Amino acid sequence: MDPRAEAFLRLLNIMDELREQCPWDKKQTLETLRPLTIEETYELGDAILEGDLDGVKKELGDLILHIAFYARIGREKEAFDITDVLNGICEKLIRRHPHIYGDVKVKDEEEVKANWERIKLQEKASATNLDPQGRPTDDQPSVLEGVPKGLPSLVKAMRIQDKARGVGFDWERKEQVWEKVHEELRELKAEVDANSARQADEIGDVLFSVVNYARFLGVDPDEALERTNRKFIKRFQYLERESQRDGRRMGEMSLAEMDAYWERAKNL
Repeated sequence: MDPRAEAFLRLLNIMDELREQCPWDKKQTLETLRPLTIEETYELGDAILEGDLDGVKKELGDLILHIAFYARIGREKEAFDITDVLNGICEKLIRRHPHIYGDVKVKDEEEVKANWERIKLQEKASATNLDPQGRPTDDQPSVLEGVPKGLPSLVKAMRIQDKARGVGFDWERKEQVWEKVHEELRELKAEVDANSARQADEIGDVLFSVVNYARFLGVDPDEALERTNRKFIKRFQYLERESQRDGRRMGEMSLAEMDAYWERAKNL
């Protein structure tokens, strides 16, 4: 047997034993596992950003366990099992890669992404364009329906823009997007100067346009912001640690004194 298949079957067998014998595993539901899966996904993201490949391996194992757990519960509900899950993703990948498994020609990754979104929209249309009696209707699903409502706002903005780009609704050049960023900044400044109630709306527009510009640069804005968060934490903790060694207390130093430590932290 292929060692990959053997390892996966071993996991499924262990999952079955735990579900049938372990008091904790026996009590779990789709709903109780959901927050744990989200936590594991963030832990995987942390390991990736830290370049911890051993951590990536371990967190991937945790996520595969969760997939096996969900599939086991699906089997108990007679809704689906792990075979359905795996065959479903295999069939979807084949459908959405006609340039590999069909005769479609593409010139670059942008055409691949455009094909993916178009095929996905066609699939959703064929699945949803039925009335209660199963008859076809003329309703067309939105391109944006595939963006999960629960995504963090920064990630959601990026996915919305990607989806719109997939059907041709996008800027042509990054210079146009940069001008849009400046336009939104000017509008924000005007609302701030007027002390209006629209300041929050304009800040949202600025953030959305910056996400768009990052996308044109090929930068993941969520990852970029998280790296900046980590950089700030590292420098601030240096400030705390070194000032304490010097017998100083946070909250009692002047901003200029704290800035001196901050500048030193930049050189680490």
